[in-house]
Amino acid sequence: MTQVSLPRVIASSLVVLMTACAVWAFAAPAAPAKGNAAEGKKIFGTKCVTCHKADGTGGVKLTGNPSPSWKDKKHQPLMTDAYLRDCITNGKVKSGMVAWGKTGQVKPADIDNLIAYIRVLSAAK
Repeated sequence: MTQVSLPRVIASSLVVLMTACAVWAFAAPAAPAKGNAAEGKKIFGTKCVTCHKADGTGGVKLTGNPSPSWKDKKHQPLMTDAYLRDCITNGKVKSGMVAWGKTGQVKPADIDNLIAYIRVLSAAK
């Protein structure tokens, strides 16, 4: 009979738990954004439109990956409010996404407004 070490059991359990949490996080329905989409549109027009285009289709490549299309149905489940908030706040160096929140150019309430507007763009046909 093979004896399993306690650290191996703990490590395996943590992997299973983390996987379950990740699946739940991506499968959980997105709550409506808290922000004001009309205010978000104003900010989008000055800070975001260059890379994400006026209709939200993106595709602009500054470095690494092109900016995402918020209309692409296969990417929408990954773009939770938390993910968008992280992108806007902290940026994405590999893709050239500016850390608007860290630079202070976009305040937390305005990040919520931007997310609300992104939701409008992603729902538009």
